[in-house]
Amino acid sequence: MTSNKIFFSIFKKSFDKEVLFGYFRIQIMKKLYYFTSKNLRFIEITELRAKLALLFLVSFIAMFLFGFYLFNQFSKTTTLPTDQAFQFKIESLLKNYQKVNLQLDSLLKVNNELRIAANLPVISTEEQELGVGGGEFNISVDFKKSVNTNGLKEVSDLVEKLLTKIEFEKHNINDISSALMQNEELYKGIPAIKPCVGAIATHGFGIRFHPILGKNRMHNGIDIITSVGTSVYSSGGGLVDFVGFRNGYGLCVEIDHGFGYRTIYGHLSNAKVKQGQKIERGALIALTGNSGLSTGPHLHYEVLHDGINLDPDLFFFDDSQLFANN
Repeated sequence: MTSNKIFFSIFKKSFDKEVLFGYFRIQIMKKLYYFTSKNLRFIEITELRAKLALLFLVSFIAMFLFGFYLFNQFSKTTTLPTDQAFQFKIESLLKNYQKVNLQLDSLLKVNNELRIAANLPVISTEEQELGVGGGEFNISVDFKKSVNTNGLKEVSDLVEKLLTKIEFEKHNINDISSALMQNEELYKGIPAIKPCVGAIATHGFGIRFHPILGKNRMHNGIDIITSVGTSVYSSGGGLVDFVGFRNGYGLCVEIDHGFGYRTIYGHLSNAKVKQGQKIERGALIALTGNSGLSTGPHLHYEVLHDGINLDPDLFFFDDSQLFANN
């Protein structure tokens, strides 16, 4: 079965991938977290958020200086001089105004990318406009018109829109930060590594002819061919929900990873964990075997989300595997 690998491109350093999160596919921004096989955990990459904070800080300072300069120039008189020097100042103010607005537009774009990475809905252009008072305005026209007609209130309104825009993005950043903190547990728990050494059987996930039952039936996982006694590791952190024998599976271990994710490891020879035990990704949980309805030593491995079986192969990543596919 050919399919895009599913999970977070936060684990990729060179390109983006699609992710199945619940029943929705979303594009994830790369270089937010990466997996280290040495420590068996994901490490947050903070440079992107640092750049975001710097962009916000520069925008805010520029806006503050611009507003201070503007009102310092116009608050002392209601009569505007028309000499060439003053006109030059007007043009300078206009350029600064445009620069600040462009910086804020860039900030809006970056924040939307971060919202995707944090699994938050993207803020549409219409929502952004409502958030800053609604309606687009032509800076080069409105600003000049305001100055030429002594409309200081109109100039003040333009400045107020930028200040409101900054406030809007401050709340946006807070939402993203909170979501990323909540998602940290998801990143720790979601199945993300191949659970043992061995070659994946060609029949894979899906409808197949069962060699023992002699009929076609759904194969809800994958089989990893390996010898008896091979170490089996948890593909994600979570809580051991079941250890024991089930029809067809033989001795098996089931792990609840939270957020609707669950994994099953079947045909084992020995379990190394107990029900109710909390484990981390990469923890030794069992040894492979040939128990249950099996034609030979192998590990039967399943991944479920909200009770629906998914293809486990979609959760294996070149840069986050503990073991080689051999």
